[in-house]
Amino acid sequence: MAGVPLVTAVVPYRVFLVQDSRAAAFYSRNMRWLLAGVFGLAAACLAAGTPAATPSLCSNSKGAPACQGPAKDLKAARQAFARALKLEKSQNLDQAFYEFEEASRLVPQNVEYLTAREMTRQHLAGMHLERGNRDLLDGRQVEALAEFRTALNLDPQNEFAQQRIGDALGPAPVRAASPPQMVASADVITAKPMDVIHIIHYRGDSRGLLSAVATSYGLTVIFDDTFPSRRVRFDIDNADFATAIRAASAATKSFSVAVEDKVLFASADTADNHRLYDRMGMRSFYVSGGGSQDLNELMNSLRTLFEFKFASLNAASSTITLRGPQAALEAATQFLGQLDSPRPEVMFDLKVFQVSHTYMRNMGIHVPNQFNLFNIPVSALAALGGQNIQALINQLIASGGINQAGNQTIAALLAQLQSQQNSIFSQPVATFGGGLTLMGLSLDQLSAALSLNESSVRSLDHVHLRASQEKEATFKLGSRYPILNASFAPIYNNPAISQAIGNQSFTSAFPSVNYEDIGLTLKAKPLVHNNSDVALELEVQFRTLGSTSSNGIPVIFNREYKGGILLKEGEPAVIAGMITKSDQKSLSGLPAFSRIPGFGVLTSQNSKQEEDDELLILITPYIIRGPERTEAPEIWIGK
Repeated sequence: MAGVPLVTAVVPYRVFLVQDSRAAAFYSRNMRWLLAGVFGLAAACLAAGTPAATPSLCSNSKGAPACQGPAKDLKAARQAFARALKLEKSQNLDQAFYEFEEASRLVPQNVEYLTAREMTRQHLAGMHLERGNRDLLDGRQVEALAEFRTALNLDPQNEFAQQRIGDALGPAPVRAASPPQMVASADVITAKPMDVIHIIHYRGDSRGLLSAVATSYGLTVIFDDTFPSRRVRFDIDNADFATAIRAASAATKSFSVAVEDKVLFASADTADNHRLYDRMGMRSFYVSGGGSQDLNELMNSLRTLFEFKFASLNAASSTITLRGPQAALEAATQFLGQLDSPRPEVMFDLKVFQVSHTYMRNMGIHVPNQFNLFNIPVSALAALGGQNIQALINQLIASGGINQAGNQTIAALLAQLQSQQNSIFSQPVATFGGGLTLMGLSLDQLSAALSLNESSVRSLDHVHLRASQEKEATFKLGSRYPILNASFAPIYNNPAISQAIGNQSFTSAFPSVNYEDIGLTLKAKPLVHNNSDVALELEVQFRTLGSTSSNGIPVIFNREYKGGILLKEGEPAVIAGMITKSDQKSLSGLPAFSRIPGFGVLTSQNSKQEEDDELLILITPYIIRGPERTEAPEIWIGK
């Protein structure tokens, strides 16, 4: 097609990872076959003699053009590809990706090697993103950041990985009164090629390819002493300088930096060479309204997010100076420009449903099943006969049996005996004997029970809670119950205390009281992602007074939920649910007779108690102020 640059040495396509798990699974299963089909169709077109714009593509499949190149490289590539397939079957994807990359480096025009390498790259990036998502939900921020960085290193164009790195870092640690101002800037040297479009077809040495591309746009190239020399085949149509140099660098496994406006320096694409020859710029930013601690946190965030190795802070002038690649400086400038943006805010629609049902039934006849056999003394009979205790004591004193000094003690003992006997004789009594002893038999009372108690309670607590980004919001509904911890009293007595107590003018000290929250307590901390998802840390607590107490202190029933969830805006979710059910039955009556059908109703009591409690918490987030989104320029990174 006219006007569209065509690169035959590399296959520039992009794969976007999706956050939805079902869509991600679909892409994982079908993307390999889709890509294989596309490249297979291209190879079939070449084999059929169709005029194609990419004659350098090749494949090991039958009917497709065979790959050309040194026999040593072709053999080594086939061996690396075979090893990679075995490693892939054993789920050793890291080593498999290394072998696929080695095969595609040796034979860069092979469709199968390119497809396997890119698919393994995307699979590894997806695995690291999934691990990072789990770590971030579990609160392991450092581990999540490492996983997201690994995914971004595998796929530098992955926008979702870039977004998740920002999510792992959280909001900016400083909210400045105004955006930070760039007070100094020293940008890197950039080449100034001619603004023209060229068609380049080249067969020959890798150094000659870079020299030909640079010369076509009015530039010259200086090569590093260790620059590799290898045979390449390069074809590109209607390309500007940026497209041509990017494709040539990919074909020769090299990179170039500008040393002057018209001079480039080319070196092998290795980590050591990037560290030695990559050009760095410098920018200084003034941050207003931030303390030294806030500025340190901001500088550490910039180091972590953009991997600046050279960053310094001047607390006296509130300036931060950064040195690094131009692309990283541009991204840092954009990040600092968002410091004064307001925090996102979320409105939570919280509903708490609670249903309680209680049923109690008691029915039957209580048959006397207990008896007491006791001896009835003569004095008890005399008391029951209506004689006065004092008259009996007077008779004993007159007869000389006791003296008058002990009459009070004897009267107290006789009164106690009479009260005990009256408690016995208050029940039905049958007597027998009449000789030396008189015996009594006391039976239980006959009673009937027929009772039913049923209650049902339904309650709904509907709460709207507004919370800011990364700020915990607390909502409480209920009462504060006082619990006595300690009281005060004098431990010794003196005349002054006795006088105060006697005239009732003594006032005791106020006791120590602790107040406990009874009711609903809700704590929520939201984190709004750029795709409008809401990660929520939620803590819900229900506390009610129990019907029992310990040492005078009431027992408090507690139900609590604490966890983190990820929701889409407007998506309702059940965050907690609890069902409590109890069933209790009891039977009391005469042994053996109580279990006889029909007759057992007349000789026993049956009771039944049922309790059902249901609790459901439903939450729905609504974003009322979302994060500000800015479009970042597309940056080409890496290979």
